Amino acid sequence: MSESATLRMAQRSREMRAAGHDIVDLSLGEPDQDPPAFAMEAAQKAIAENKWNKYPPVMGYMDLRAAISTKFKRDNGLEYAAEQVMVSTGAKQAIMNVILSLVGPGDEVVIPAPFWVSYAEQVHFAGGTPVIVHSTLEEDYKPPIARIAEAITPRTRVLLYSSPTNPSGSVLTQAELEELAAVVLKWPGLMVISDEIYEHIVFSGTHRSIGTLPGMLERTITVNGISKAFALTGWRIGYIGAPKWVVQAANKVQGQFTSGANGIALRVAKACVEADPALIAGLRTDFLRRRDLVLNGLAQVPGWRCNKPQGAFYVLPDVSSSLVGNLRTSADLSMHLLENAGVSLVEGDAFGAPNTLRLSYATGDALLTEAINRIAKAVAALASN
Repeated sequence: MSESATLRMAQRSREMRAAGHDIVDLSLGEPDQDPPAFAMEAAQKAIAENKWNKYPPVMGYMDLRAAISTKFKRDNGLEYAAEQVMVSTGAKQAIMNVILSLVGPGDEVVIPAPFWVSYAEQVHFAGGTPVIVHSTLEEDYKPPIARIAEAITPRTRVLLYSSPTNPSGSVLTQAELEELAAVVLKWPGLMVISDEIYEHIVFSGTHRSIGTLPGMLERTITVNGISKAFALTGWRIGYIGAPKWVVQAANKVQGQFTSGANGIALRVAKACVEADPALIAGLRTDFLRRRDLVLNGLAQVPGWRCNKPQGAFYVLPDVSSSLVGNLRTSADLSMHLLENAGVSLVEGDAFGAPNTLRLSYATGDALLTEAINRIAKAVAALASN
């Protein structure tokens, strides 16, 4: 199993900064905004109550699971009962629980690319085989559904994707979800893991869940959490809504690995899922402004090409024109920019997107502008050599 490329770059950035280097870190998908006041108030209240200090249930407190059930119906139109909800230490653990529950040696997992770095490695850990379906910038980094259908075989156990997508910010349309659901329903036993952690950061239209489509609720594991929309990455709370048999299996897995998530964080999560989504609408506005700032800046970088992300907070430029001389891969280029421009980006190879780099714009405007200026200067120097 490979090390996470995003965490590796973040660690390298911290080491260089500690050694006195001036580094602008755009590697981690971590909002720089403060959490909403109601989340911090919930934490303070939970501590003051002095009754959330013991082991919580493996699946999370029942009142939280009931609140998540209500949130699924309110925000997503999904009918998951509280017994079909499970809470974990972040969405990453939630996905790992499900993969370990569903996938074993000989099983295949179809993953549209680009994809979040951990997907393929989690499948490897379970003994399965990731089947990567590639796409291009010209396709808006979304493989045509027909190409995904061609990758499915009798050995395919799971289709795993995110929308909005990390690392490209692409969003599946209603028509694309309907086409995808029609493909899935042709294969009895094929399950979908729909990672919807960026649901509140969609720039046009509204977020859509594949589990709302006819016949798909019992075939879908919907993944979400409080890290991105509520700027609570460090509290490590994710959750799933799923068929009861999947939740029961995931409960066994989590019970042997970590047991329940942090008790105080669980109370914070309850406040978050109960909150009116309108309270965090400003986050989306912030990210839309930053997206446009970054796209306008990258348009000035010689040879780099971008799509127009419709969600999340990432840009995935095609950097093929900068792969010159000893810089043969995006990993080479990312290290070159870190060491020579003081900007930390993540290589696209880790996301199943060779010749690209992922830039996270979950940081302030001034830092984004500085980073892009440094990138443009470094790339121009490469082009002149």
